[in-house]
Amino acid sequence: MTQATSVFVSEPGDRSVLEVRTHDLPDPAEGEVQVEVAAAGVNFIDVYKRQGVYPVPTPFVLGEEGAGTVTAVGPGVAGLSVGDRVAWCQSTGSESTVVNKPARLVVPVPHGVDLEVAAAAMLQGLTAHYLVTSTYAVREGEIALVHAAAGGVGQLLVQMVTARGATVVATAGSDEKLEIARELGAQHLINYSTTDDLAGAVRSAAGRGVDVAYDGVGKATFDASLASLRPRGMMVLFGGASGQVPPLDIQRLNSGGSLFLTRPTLGHYVADRAEYEWRANEVLDAVADGSLKIDIGGRYTLEQAADAYEALEGRRTTGKLVLVPGATEA
Repeated sequence: MTQATSVFVSEPGDRSVLEVRTHDLPDPAEGEVQVEVAAAGVNFIDVYKRQGVYPVPTPFVLGEEGAGTVTAVGPGVAGLSVGDRVAWCQSTGSESTVVNKPARLVVPVPHGVDLEVAAAAMLQGLTAHYLVTSTYAVREGEIALVHAAAGGVGQLLVQMVTARGATVVATAGSDEKLEIARELGAQHLINYSTTDDLAGAVRSAAGRGVDVAYDGVGKATFDASLASLRPRGMMVLFGGASGQVPPLDIQRLNSGGSLFLTRPTLGHYVADRAEYEWRANEVLDAVADGSLKIDIGGRYTLEQAADAYEALEGRRTTGKLVLVPGATEA
């Protein structure tokens, strides 16, 4: 038995339902490893689970991803040892000092990759990876619209789309955020806070409709994203930072030019262990060799979790936010 300190959701609600508690953590069970957490990522899926949009029985420990060092190995686990540096995602309960995780969900962290960076890379990195390789396999010469391009997923999408030889039309809410997207490779920049016709601005910048729109903002940008597409283009709605998109008349896809619409989620792209390893290894190896840059936009203690989510939900952040259990509050 080990003592752990964790961020709990006591009941569905706003940030006030978050509680930091110390509790007993049992030894790792069959097929599990115990990990001392170096960092846990802060993501919008945490918000959806806390709010009850994605129902989870309460109380539960928040957090879908993290990285750390293996401290104990449960029965039936092969290929992992005490002292190994590992990372994971798609596993609720990561915002803690110590966690038990299924061995099938952890992957090795390459030498030279800081554990905080590894934690920051997992969920958003694998999300960007499946979006550009599988949901819509971006090809050289195509044009992609990326909303919130200075955010955690947005920065990675800009880099991955550009690496595949395509052009990025990036949107963000300030010129400072757009400069981040430009430095990462975005060719066209649109400040959506200064235009009344976002779709028109996208089409003007691209010279035509875009091949794919990657939209994690949701309600505030959905209509403009659809209107920005070329005939037979694809609308990829992968989040709802501004709110959930209301039901729509499917005939809009017809009148818009035989458009495609999908609402993917990471779980369906990493359910197979081999696919999970492939995506994780490609992302972490790219971080290791410097071809993929991870920007940690803020570090918080477990006790500051509510502050981290306030910044995330207020869309005041750039890059990725992480909770660092070993840090002390300033």
